Amino acid sequence: MSIGIGAIHCLLPQDRVSVTDLPEFAGQQDVEPGSADISGVRTVSVSTDDSACDLAVRACRELLAAHPGEPDLMIQIASRPAEALPGSDAHRIHNRVGLTSAFPFTVGGLGCAGASVAAALARDLLLADPARHSVLLAYGSRPADGDRVRYPVAVVGDGAFAMTIARGGRPVLKAHRMQADGIFNDLYRVDHKRAPGQEWSEENALKGGYFELATQSRTRMSALVDETLSDAGLTKDDIAATLMPNVTASAYQFYEQALGLPIHPVCGKHLAEVGHLGPIDVILNLHRLPAEGDLSSADHVLVLSNARYATWAVTLWEV
Repeated sequence: MSIGIGAIHCLLPQDRVSVTDLPEFAGQQDVEPGSADISGVRTVSVSTDDSACDLAVRACRELLAAHPGEPDLMIQIASRPAEALPGSDAHRIHNRVGLTSAFPFTVGGLGCAGASVAAALARDLLLADPARHSVLLAYGSRPADGDRVRYPVAVVGDGAFAMTIARGGRPVLKAHRMQADGIFNDLYRVDHKRAPGQEWSEENALKGGYFELATQSRTRMSALVDETLSDAGLTKDDIAATLMPNVTASAYQFYEQALGLPIHPVCGKHLAEVGHLGPIDVILNLHRLPAEGDLSSADHVLVLSNARYATWAVTLWEV
């Protein structure tokens, strides 16, 4: 039996804040000139009280209320930062959602590629054990510090998603490939040991790292796309839509030129409305793509995921 998406629920706070109204653009902090214009973001979704863990719990509860049933496993994609040190957000979500038999664990250190890797891992775990039927994925997005502008790559919003990978689900996850390079492990860092939470601030720890990462990403992603399509016996001409994280409008142009594949406009639509939501981006884009009216049954969708930790993942889905 094929393995694919059982259900998706994306939780986006209703409050929207204009990018130019964020404190970073109101003179409280220094931001590179023009960064508000080049990002492609108009507003970001903002949750004033909920933590990333709270948002993930809500997303799971609402998904399981609409689609009852206990999953066999629960994979939490690690948030930035963890709710408690030491502690287990996976177990916290498991408890608050009311799961009992599902085994919880975390996939972390993968940044924005976490959701694609978790989906691929869930598929492989179901393939490995015929007794398992579904895996619940969960993630909540909040910035690690108070800053939402991560120049030059993103304006961060809040949100969460819950998704099941299940036997007989659709779209079907047909193939996947992934790679990583540990050299960029601390491209950005928050020195949480030397300062209390209210003083946390992300710092660029590897000057010039973004240029080198972009150069590597062009090569790595191109190879992964070719390998994934080859695994499925397809070519680029067989792809009905290509999706990627909502980072900046210029990133879409970069990958279109590098890969020869147009990035679907639904990505830019969500980028403008809610900003960058980390691993949620590709799930939100995949979930809402059918509503754009561009797909037919058995069409193939290619999802590209990458992260500043130099993680690259490609997943291929059949509608």
